[in-house]
Amino acid sequence: MPIKIPNQLPATQTLLNENIFVMTETRAITQDIRPLHILMLNLMPLKIATETQIARLLGNTPLQVELELIQTASHQASHTSSDHMLQFYKTFEDVADEKFDGLIITGAPVEQIPFEQVEYWDELCQIMEWSKTHVTSTLHICWGAQAGLYYHFGIPKKQLEKKLFGVYPLQADYKKAILLRGFDDVFNVPVSRHTESPRSAIEKRPELKILASSEETGVYICMTEKGKQIFVMNHPEYDPETLKNEYLRDKNAGLPIDLPKHYFENDDETKSPVVTWRGCANLLYSNWLNYFVYQSTPYERSNIQ
Repeated sequence: MPIKIPNQLPATQTLLNENIFVMTETRAITQDIRPLHILMLNLMPLKIATETQIARLLGNTPLQVELELIQTASHQASHTSSDHMLQFYKTFEDVADEKFDGLIITGAPVEQIPFEQVEYWDELCQIMEWSKTHVTSTLHICWGAQAGLYYHFGIPKKQLEKKLFGVYPLQADYKKAILLRGFDDVFNVPVSRHTESPRSAIEKRPELKILASSEETGVYICMTEKGKQIFVMNHPEYDPETLKNEYLRDKNAGLPIDLPKHYFENDDETKSPVVTWRGCANLLYSNWLNYFVYQSTPYERSNIQ
């Protein structure tokens, strides 16, 4: 089944060119079926790139998904045109009275700023509190995961000695986890962060279960019972070129940046990246939508508790 997105969203043509099943609003309203309503709080600076990455994964499942986009009212996007934001984005105030089957809170390039000093922290806290009663399952990504663990469980983030940057092998801590159903024993995930939520702090919270990790990169996924809150520390949604673009951006700006690990063929930045994470990324989102959203959410969204 397809993902339903606005007719003119730039991601539409990109996904159609990739042979991803997309259904425009015009076609969707003729079908007698209830789609899953997924809300995405997009905190990434390159909004269109993130929209496309997430929509690609949500659209590769047997379920019909209706994606709605919101931005923070307390911070105005500076890397995406105002016309795009006005056309496709709402604010939290616009949707606060609604209920949603799923919520995605993306990462953000603010990980080295204390949480309380982030411009939109109070607004984000309001949204995370609202999600407890208005959303069946919330998927937090990268900094969004660190922010969620801090808000819900008081788990602080820790500055790393060096940026974790590249594509790293991980494994399941809990091999029977439904969220990891179909995963290989070892699977790869893109990582790009300066901080982490310490494993020792997560393990002290009995409400949380660690599903996957590695010695080198720490905890990858943890969640609450029944997946009401799911925290994904890395970026399985990244495109093939995303790490390359981040690397060249920092390198050209004269910032300290290492070549991303396990990414370029033979570690040669003039060669194309080798994509080794796409299969597990699709499985992660498919499992989330199926087991923690579709199988758990009531038919009437007003009954979500």
